[in-house]
Amino acid sequence: MPTPARTLIRGVRVFDGARVIEHADVLVEGDRIASHDPARPVDVEVDGSGRTLLPGLIDAHTHTFDGSLAAALRHGVTTELDMFCLPANLRRQRALAAARDDVADLRSSGVLATAPGGHPSQLMALMADGLGDAAGPFDTLSRPEDAADFVATRLREGSDYLKIVIDDGSTAGTRLPVLGARTAAALVAAAHDAGLRTIAHAATATEAATALAAGVDGLAHAWWGDGAGAPSTEELAAQAAAQGVFVVSTLAYAEASGGGRPDRGAYAAQVVAALAAAGAPLLAGTDATPFAPLHGEAMHRELELLTAAGLTPPQALHAATAATARHFGLPDRGRIAPGLRADLLLVDGDPTRDVTAVRDIADVWRRGVRQAR
Repeated sequence: MPTPARTLIRGVRVFDGARVIEHADVLVEGDRIASHDPARPVDVEVDGSGRTLLPGLIDAHTHTFDGSLAAALRHGVTTELDMFCLPANLRRQRALAAARDDVADLRSSGVLATAPGGHPSQLMALMADGLGDAAGPFDTLSRPEDAADFVATRLREGSDYLKIVIDDGSTAGTRLPVLGARTAAALVAAAHDAGLRTIAHAATATEAATALAAGVDGLAHAWWGDGAGAPSTEELAAQAAAQGVFVVSTLAYAEASGGGRPDRGAYAAQVVAALAAAGAPLLAGTDATPFAPLHGEAMHRELELLTAAGLTPPQALHAATAATARHFGLPDRGRIAPGLRADLLLVDGDPTRDVTAVRDIADVWRRGVRQAR
């Protein structure tokens, strides 16, 4: 068996997923980060002076289609967490990510849980012509009694976690069928029995409260509307923190999807600020789609919006690396430490002081493979 190639990134500032190390040498051996022994030769040296090495970014909310994983990797996103993918598309994208190192890695909820005619059914017909098998009909459910079978089918299709939609369409100016509280709770229970995490799409504070009451592990968005009889943002943020429920920020989506409603982005930013103040876990995700926001590039914008909402640059970077890896059960990535996957992003400058420096990409490694630039 040939000796794995050894690449030394010398004299680099390191953000290891949680803290900053001002000067270090980082060794990549094969597909792993390794301990550096100066007595052993290396095959390639990379000058890290004036640069910062980070774990590859993890986008905690995307929608994957042909070409999106390659676009993500070009921008330093080495893992995407897809939040709705039909079976044929999921099989194709998963096979691509397993076979090639010039695309981002992938985890997915597969088919999400929603009521018949519920969100996002109203969008799928609009996308079907352009996306082929990435859009089309999908399974739904309407009763608590259907939850166990629904989850079992998702397991057979290869879902890594379960996404549950609680959205009546009001924030989009329409009315849609929506899962009831009992059905949402039954889905959470069935998913947990099957060993799956649960993530709820909730657009309003009222819907987020329903999701929290159902016992979900995370919310797929920082909500952007009140809803009838809604608890305050501060109350909900405190509840999420007390329950240890993570929230995926998706500020780039709120900004891109305002559709003449700039208040949507401002509302979501206030929610993120309240969550941060309450100590609720925040994960960086974009809700990248085939349209907007764009895969990869949107993560850079997400980090900027997180800092604009009050997070420090290291907090925002933590939300895009180690925090997401921990909450989604990905122990082999999201940090820089010996033995972990060599999913790495090298940038010019110091994004721990100015997060916009993540745009100045010098190199990307995915599973130890240095990407052509």
